[in-house]
Amino acid sequence: MDETVRCAVERAIGTMREHLGEQVTIDDMARSAMFSKFYFSRMFHQATGVSPGRFLAAMRLAEAKRLLLSTSITVADISNRVGYASVGTFSSRFSSRVGVSPTAYRKFRGVVPNGSGLMRPVVGGSVVRGTLTIPADVPPMAVFVGLFPRRLTEGNPVRCAIVDAPGEFELDGVPDGFWHVVAHCVTEPAWANAPYVGYQGPVQTKAGVETPPADLKLRAKRSFDPPVLLALPALRRPVHEKIAV
Repeated sequence: MDETVRCAVERAIGTMREHLGEQVTIDDMARSAMFSKFYFSRMFHQATGVSPGRFLAAMRLAEAKRLLLSTSITVADISNRVGYASVGTFSSRFSSRVGVSPTAYRKFRGVVPNGSGLMRPVVGGSVVRGTLTIPADVPPMAVFVGLFPRRLTEGNPVRCAIVDAPGEFELDGVPDGFWHVVAHCVTEPAWANAPYVGYQGPVQTKAGVETPPADLKLRAKRSFDPPVLLALPALRRPVHEKIAV
């Protein structure tokens, strides 16, 4: 990536982080990056895999997860701190992106019911296979692998599994479409951002057509990688055991 682009995106992400509780616009982000807003939006998406607006929304909810588990601040105050004028809107967005309500997330300390709300496998759907590798200096760990419509670990994955890295993974019953294969190590505490991630895709699945291997290499998380929103610790499973859906 061009160094000018890298610095511009880092400035924009820094602006988001410093103003999570404020109404930050695309114009504000573009000014911090020192580019026109149209060029900035395209450049940001190329660097991070998501739009500036979605990246900011993910950062806000990731901060809300942290505050819910590390403080006693009320849900209403947390909502305000991360830029939501309505606690109802905040709770709805949090529930759809994380998989459980803010109150339940706090009550269960980030460990929510396993596999709740996951998409049912498609009978006769495609199979996505791949091999997950990790750097030599990183010890084996539980790793979440899932298929998502975007390069964001949020909402219900199309299909997912927990594997011990390194190793092979297989996701069956996948519906037709274009999917991003996303891998994150499962971390403690629950609100912490996964320090190692991996991405592949989008990959196309189509019934009756073999899907090329979607190999993943786990690497250290970068500032450009969107936060993990789905409550991954709830999905912990023994080696290679798929999550029941």
